[in-house]
Amino acid sequence: MIEILTPSEVARARETGALVADILQDLKARTTVGTNLLDIDRWARERIEGAGALSCYVDYEPSFGRGPFGHHICTSVNDAVLHGLPHDRALADGDLLSLDLAISLGGVVADSAISFVVGDRRPDGALDLITATEQALAAAIAAVRPGARVGDLSHAIGEVLTGAGYRVNTQFGGHGVGSTMHQDPHVANSGRAGRGYTLRPGLLLALEPWVMADTDRLVTDDDGWTLRSATGCLTAHSEHTVAVTDDGAEVLTLPR
Repeated sequence: MIEILTPSEVARARETGALVADILQDLKARTTVGTNLLDIDRWARERIEGAGALSCYVDYEPSFGRGPFGHHICTSVNDAVLHGLPHDRALADGDLLSLDLAISLGGVVADSAISFVVGDRRPDGALDLITATEQALAAAIAAVRPGARVGDLSHAIGEVLTGAGYRVNTQFGGHGVGSTMHQDPHVANSGRAGRGYTLRPGLLLALEPWVMADTDRLVTDDDGWTLRSATGCLTAHSEHTVAVTDDGAEVLTLPR
């Protein structure tokens, strides 16, 4: 399903996106060496419920996960890159943490992810990974406009990631959002320009470059959810929800 939102629905999406961005920045500020992943999940739940919003994850039960997910945020550490199931783990100095949050407010969803290093230690390559995903995300956003094709966005992302020396996995990537979290079109993190669905004003896309330091292969944890690099290498993930406008793109999940 591909939804094209009305102007009033896009206005509600702005509120959802602002809330997602604010919660992620709050969680990042509160996360220090020794913070438990379950504390982050609890903080997320408190903020979501306090705003009268709903988590898109608690009851989420797709074919690729062992659902329902049962938590309010994805917390992926070091070699974990996607769908990290919060569990009883205290973060250490130098851990690379990705937080991925999708919520619904007023019937409209926004989805965003950030990656950062906890504490003062900086593992080799960690900041390069984060920078590559952020630059790839910026390149995709710059390509968003009415009449552009999904392949244009995929190509922009892939050019940055491969140009930085990383291999690209296209199994999981960006997607449409609207009244639900995961919709068509799928936006792979590499692809051919000029191909795929034509973007229209009112379309919301969650664009999410993610990368692993030395592989493009994933393995799934015993928890049935957490996706890790097959080699145990570091990973990073960046994501924004973007609305296609009459003349370009509006990023809905930028921190205010």
